[in-house]
Amino acid sequence: MIISIIAFIVVFSIVVLVHELGHFLAARRAGVKVYEFSIGFPFSPKIFTFFRQRETEFTLRLLPLGGFVSFSKNNDEDTMELFEASYLNRAFIMSAGSIFNIAFAFLVFVPVFILGKDLSFPDAIALSVQTIWAVLSGTVLFILDLFAGNGSEGLSGPVGIASMAGQAASKGILNLMYFTGALSMSLGIMNLIPFPALDGGQLFMLLIEAVRKKPLNLKFYQMVNVFGITLFVILTIIVTYRDITRLIV
Repeated sequence: MIISIIAFIVVFSIVVLVHELGHFLAARRAGVKVYEFSIGFPFSPKIFTFFRQRETEFTLRLLPLGGFVSFSKNNDEDTMELFEASYLNRAFIMSAGSIFNIAFAFLVFVPVFILGKDLSFPDAIALSVQTIWAVLSGTVLFILDLFAGNGSEGLSGPVGIASMAGQAASKGILNLMYFTGALSMSLGIMNLIPFPALDGGQLFMLLIEAVRKKPLNLKFYQMVNVFGITLFVILTIIVTYRDITRLIV
């Protein structure tokens, strides 16, 4: 159980931090200020600041699970330059996290296949591309089944992911690395779903702005995000309860 918890925290944090690094670097590239890059759950208290680079504080939060980047300073709407950027730059920033997740998965799969399957470098690259396509198509099909009312049995929450991480860790470092790559891919794809509070939801609202040629009210963005986070928490509780029930039974 301890191994599962540790493996989950490490793997999930790496995957989320890669995602947030994509947003951070894209924002820097677009000239948009990022006021915090944090290791830890967004709503947990800040306990430590590693260093500051330009306007960005690199911090540690009380719950060291995942991470986030903040485009506002002390929740001040006037400091959120993200909404002043062009549509193209905002789309670039919002999608960069998922792009980084997919690229990271590729970088993980190549050495796994070289060491685990004794493949040459070119063969490992080819198999990594095939694996990425398989995970991409599989995840998309799963999402479509989910929206169609099917496939919910395959949905896992933190407990389910921790169990899978523990099983992968018990089979060796290469299995854990493969699981990390697959989770990174899935996280990247799932984040592009047009659901409130996800990157896909932000991209969808950006599309609405572009079509109507008029920015949406920032308060509306905040309301949609709060609504999305609330639904996400409820879904997580339901799925976690089901995961625990499976483990007990």
